[in-house]
Amino acid sequence: MKTKYQFIYIALISIGFISDAKGQVQRLPLDSVIARVTANPALQAYDARISAQNAYATGAKNLDAPKISAGQYQVPYQFSPNGGSFMISGEQMFTNPAKLKAKQEYMQGVSKVTTEDKNYQRNQLIAQAKQYYYERVVLEKKLALLQNTQNLLEYMLKDANIRLTYGKEKLSNIYKAKAELYELDNSREQLNNDISQKNIMLNTLMNQDKQTAFMIDTNYVLKGYEIAITDTAALANQRSDIKGINRNIELQQLNAQMEYSKRKPDFGIQAAHMTSYGGSANQYVLMASVTIPIVPWASKEYKANLKGIRYEVEELQQKRMDVLNQAEGQLAGLRTDMSSKKRQINNYQHNIIPALQNGYKTALLAYDQNTGDLPSVLDGIKDLQAARMEALDRLQEILTLQVAYEKENEKY
Repeated sequence: MKTKYQFIYIALISIGFISDAKGQVQRLPLDSVIARVTANPALQAYDARISAQNAYATGAKNLDAPKISAGQYQVPYQFSPNGGSFMISGEQMFTNPAKLKAKQEYMQGVSKVTTEDKNYQRNQLIAQAKQYYYERVVLEKKLALLQNTQNLLEYMLKDANIRLTYGKEKLSNIYKAKAELYELDNSREQLNNDISQKNIMLNTLMNQDKQTAFMIDTNYVLKGYEIAITDTAALANQRSDIKGINRNIELQQLNAQMEYSKRKPDFGIQAAHMTSYGGSANQYVLMASVTIPIVPWASKEYKANLKGIRYEVEELQQKRMDVLNQAEGQLAGLRTDMSSKKRQINNYQHNIIPALQNGYKTALLAYDQNTGDLPSVLDGIKDLQAARMEALDRLQEILTLQVAYEKENEKY
């Protein structure tokens, strides 16, 4: 038959999530939070910019406006009935179609770069949301641990007061138990404040009222990323910042095509009608024109631009290699750190916490048999709680590393 202290011990080691009765508060799992991050104003701003850039691209094939003129033509300063005429003329320049096409393709490429910038920002916001969510998960578990410890201390204090009436307990030990019970109030207040802060941060990312209350799913999965191997090709295809560099390289190539198209000539046409004064025959003008952009004094600019674009492409290629190199190093470091933290939490779960449980159990049985004292039991409770808090801190570190790893790989 279990004693009352054995019952208390079983209650202590059976720590689980204790739900706070909050009425019909909505429960939001992590995937729902991530889905709502798309309402963040930062991402909506990118959508507006992309729409603007696509709108600009629709006018890329615009031609110059025609020019119409009218007025006196070859009229002498001294009056002569047969001198001069009245002329009406019109001119239109036609930009080479290859130039217009190259310009349109370049402007359409700008929005593709912005799309990858948006994806990069989205990945950052999702990582923040996951980080805050997991932090709240751990805080909820710590709050449940405090509640369990409080129930135990209250029961021990009640029993100690009964012993005090029979002269089997010291008043100083009663005050020690009360002090430790009151300490839990401060710890709980800090945890509740931290939970409220994470709640505000998550509401901010979801672009909703900052004081909106919601419950979370405290279940989590620890991924085995520490045994993963980085696939450079897959990493380059997943990361939006690298894809953004690729889009920039493509954009520079389109820019080069646009510059190269400046070698092509433009065409123009001019037509004029002249009504002569004094009965002379009317006259007309009909002329075509063509530009000659390949002459040396006109070709310097686009040649220099083409040379500069080649250097910019080279810079982007080196930057892409640097980002990949940095990402590989970051992922390798995260895998090593995760492996170490998992060994630590395993040590807590299989060695440190069981040893402290046995120590607490021994002190509790000794107290039950009047061969031990209350401070020893209280110290056992405090040490066991501290170890479990440390284990939750290691859990938080692992989840933080997991979020960082998924952010580097852009795994949602």
